[in-house]
Amino acid sequence: MKPKAIIITGYGINCEEETSKAFELSGGETTIVHINDLIENPKMLNDYQIMAFPGGFSYGDDTGSGNALANKIKNNIEKEILEFAKQDKLIIGICNGFQILTNLGLVPAKENKYGERQAVLMHNTHARYECRWVKLKNTSQKCIWTRNIETLNCPIAHGEGNFYAEKEVIDSLIKNDQIAFKYVKDDNSPANLQFPFNPNGAMLDIAGICDESGRIFGLMPHPERFNSFTNQDGWTYAKEKLLREGKEIPTLGQGLQVFKNAIEYFTK
Repeated sequence: MKPKAIIITGYGINCEEETSKAFELSGGETTIVHINDLIENPKMLNDYQIMAFPGGFSYGDDTGSGNALANKIKNNIEKEILEFAKQDKLIIGICNGFQILTNLGLVPAKENKYGERQAVLMHNTHARYECRWVKLKNTSQKCIWTRNIETLNCPIAHGEGNFYAEKEVIDSLIKNDQIAFKYVKDDNSPANLQFPFNPNGAMLDIAGICDESGRIFGLMPHPERFNSFTNQDGWTYAKEKLLREGKEIPTLGQGLQVFKNAIEYFTK
């Protein structure tokens, strides 16, 4: 039986279809569910092994990115979401979804304090919306979602991706191997806050983090948008290079590895 993922949508979320496709291309089964329907019937969570909060602009980011939708969840189904988080299940939040996860306190969840907000994603330091490709480096042995990934080119599209947390939280992230992805330069050297390699000014070049268990993962870049080889920036050059080297041209995108890891967690 295929692992089942519930994809949360509603009120400005706009990446639910891509996220669903990424899971299905990776061998999973998905259902896109409006947050109102989940609130009406939270018991449906029992049918799923994976929960995904896709990217978008929930409530237009009018009260801060991810804040309004997180409050809607807290006011209605916080207990059920926290119960899901504490089970042997997986959760991912991408871009706006990452902002929602931090507002809900599902990451970084220092000392397993789920539900306590410990980090924030602030406005990009140069105060502009950024839509470009970046390079990520896997910096965690713990995160389930980033297994078998050394580096990953990935698109971003956000105005509030500047990760910040107090020193004790950052120290805990480092100690517990919870920094999953960092922005790096083309040669894999640290971005060192240098734009555009670090596109938002995130401290320690943090692009994604997980909770202490490695099961809950939040990141600003969009791996679901790299589900096909032809999605990638400069794919025509990459195709020609592969042809000249006599290598096979892939059809799927490297971003799918994130979702394959989630599916394989339940199938291997």
